[in-house]
Formats: sequence, C-alpha cells, structure tokens
Amino acid sequence: MKLIIKLVFITLFLCIKTIEIYAQELDRSIDSAYPNLEKLYKELHQNPELSLQEKETSARMAMELKSIGYKVTENIGGYGVVGVFENGPGPVLLIRTDMDALPMEEKTGLAYASTKKGISNDGKETFITHSCGHDIHMSVFVGTAKMMMEYKNSWRGTLLMVAQPAEENGLGAWSMMKDGLYEKFPHPDYAIALHDYPFLPAGTLGYKSGPLMAGVDMMNVTVYGEGGHGAAPHTTIDPIVLSSQMIQAYQTIVSRTLAPTVPAVVTVGSIHGGSVHNIIPDEVTMQLTMRSYSLDVREKVIQRIKEISDNFAIAAGLSAEKMPKYWIRDPFTKPLINDDALTERMVKVFENEFGMENLVEVEAMMIGEDFSAYGNQERQIPISMFFLGANDPQFLIEAEEKGLDIPGLHSPYFAPVPEPTIKTGVKAMTTFAMEILKNQEVMMDGKK
Repeated sequence: MKLIIKLVFITLFLCIKTIEIYAQELDRSIDSAYPNLEKLYKELHQNPELSLQEKETSARMAMELKSIGYKVTENIGGYGVVGVFENGPGPVLLIRTDMDALPMEEKTGLAYASTKKGISNDGKETFITHSCGHDIHMSVFVGTAKMMMEYKNSWRGTLLMVAQPAEENGLGAWSMMKDGLYEKFPHPDYAIALHDYPFLPAGTLGYKSGPLMAGVDMMNVTVYGEGGHGAAPHTTIDPIVLSSQMIQAYQTIVSRTLAPTVPAVVTVGSIHGGSVHNIIPDEVTMQLTMRSYSLDVREKVIQRIKEISDNFAIAAGLSAEKMPKYWIRDPFTKPLINDDALTERMVKVFENEFGMENLVEVEAMMIGEDFSAYGNQERQIPISMFFLGANDPQFLIEAEEKGLDIPGLHSPYFAPVPEPTIKTGVKAMTTFAMEILKNQEVMMDGKK
C-alpha cells in the first residue's frame, strides 16, 4: 500500500513538472514569435479596412494561415477566411477573430497611427482606424494558430481558424453562416474568442459565465403627419412634436413595462425630419437601438414601441393610412451567453497559467457582439468569449488616483499596449484551446 501511495505521489510530481516544463517552453515559443506578431500588428493597425471591405486584411489572414500549414478557404460570406487543420480524432474547435475597423479618425499620436481614409458603405469619405482593437485580435489569432501547429502533438481533434468580416455592423457572422460555414466545414463542438478590454491592465484576463453582451436590434420608426406653414401649426398634425412625445414615452418601457431586475436599453440615436425653419414636414424618421438579454424581453420591447407609436398617432388624429411604419434590421444580433461549463474550464486553465491575481470577473454589458451567432444555430454549441486586458497598468493606476478618463473601445484615443497584450492573448487562447482538445494519450511535454 505504501508503495502504491509513493508511486501516485511520484506520478503527480512528474505531471506537475511536465506541465511546468511545457508552460516554460510555450512562453519561449511565444517570445520567439512575438517580433513577427508585433510587425503584423502595426501593419494591420496602419492599414485598416471598413466592414464589408476587408479585401486586403482577409488576404493577409489567409496568407498567414497558409504559411503556418492550414488548409485555407477564402471568400466565405464575403471576405471571411477559414483555416482548417485536422489533427486526428477528437473535438472540433472553432477560434474566431474579427477583421474590420471603424469609420473614425485616430488621435492617439502613436508613431504607427492610422492615417488611412476610405469611402464608407453610405458613400461618404471617412478616416478609418482600429479603435476597437481588431488588429490585436488578429495578431493573437495568428500567434495562436502558430502555437497550435507547433504543439500539435499535445492535442487531438480539428481546429477551425475563422477570420470574420463585418463584426462592427453585425453582419459578418450571419453572412458566413448564410454562406454555409457549418455545412462546408466540420461542424464545431465548441467556439471560443476574445476581446481586448481597455479597463483591464495588460497581462490580465476578464471572464464571466452566462450573459456577457446583449442582443442588439436596429429599428426605424417613420412617423407621418400633415405638414403646413410653421406660422399656422393649428392647421397641421406636426410629426416632429408627435415624434418627441413618442421618444419620451419610449423611456417608460424600461422603467415601467419591464421588471426593475430585467436589463434593457431603448435609445433613439437619430431623428430626421423637415428641411427649413418655417415648414412643418409630412414625416419624420427615428432610428432606434434596443438591447436585452432575453428574446422574450426583446419581443416585449418591440411590441411596446409599436403600441406607443400607434396610439400617439391615433390620438393626434391621423388616419389608418398614416399610422407609423416600422423597419427592423434582419439579422439582429442575439445575446452573447457564455456557456457555464466551458467558461469554468477556461477559468481553471487561466488560474493555473496566470494565477487568480491576474483574473477578473467582469460584469455583463449592453454592447453587442455577433460572436453569439456561432453558438445560436440549428445545432447549438457551447461558446465562450473572454476579455484580454490591453491597457498600460501604470496608466490605469494613475487614472484611478487622479480621476482621469480612460479611453474606451471606439474612442479615437484607445491605444492598446502591444507586447504584454498580444503575448498574454496568445498564451491564454492557446492554453484554453489545448484544454478543449487535449490529447489524453500523451502528456503535454513540449514539441515532442
């Protein structure tokens, strides 16, 4: 019996030492790969492309994956790229990055800041920049693809590396699915992703089980009226006044229709109507965004917007032909719900690799992310997204002490710290992927 116990302890000791050796070897491999990843990051940062226009970016992702040894298919759902590596029997894991940038001017003052301009999808000239950090995402993605190939003896299964277009407008994942992503390639058993996060210091990771980001709808409400001279408003039915009454009433949906414990947002982002000072127009168009974590809540919010609008129109004296018209963008972005079991596995891996002191449990947010689409198909699969700390730790300390503003995502001043952010991202994504695809027959002892 003593001999058995001794053998068990020896085995456990050897396993621990093997894991330590593997972790050190992985760190060295990431350090070796980093100069090329930093070069890639800066090139991507200086050459951003807008949603649905990611021609050169997608070609670069395809080239990188091909050079590593993946079988690559391009132009899936537009400029989507899929790299496949089959490594024996086992689960199918999808790792996703987004590629598109934003129509805004960068004001970071970095030596490698973007000065690029382009034509937006509505035909207007605009500056373009990666103020959401998708260039960081792609650099981590390529680094992870390289590490997974370098340590292929440590895992078994099939890896799908998916570079997705058009995340910012919510159309990219939907377009890839519509183009048969899950029919043309092995259907994944799991899907994982990350998002950089400016409110966490570089070197740390954020996690959350369950709801992480909200479902998103875009809705137009066209309000009709009976126009006339601004000096004689009593002879008109003013759609501008009518719209303002509706906007005020929309704010009661969250505060009075939904329970206080139910998160939701109704925002009117734009209102367009009229042409000159002294003419009351015939119609006004409002553009709304609605956010929620529940499909039932989503339906309730949409229905209540319609009820409020219709009843105000009736009260104003409009005929049935002039009731408001509604348009809701299809597809809508579904809520991003991290799978509990998969996220728990992730946290255990990160705790072992980075220590609990470098992990932060984050709160749910009302921003949207179309990564949710990878889990919400006919055959639902577990998904999990984690946050990658991207800011200078010292700056965050000073900002808290001095009450300084921290540039967030979509800020023209958002500037991730490349080296610790990318290295941490590659290690986190690689170790998480290897946990999902771990080879039960061989211990992870380096490149073997």
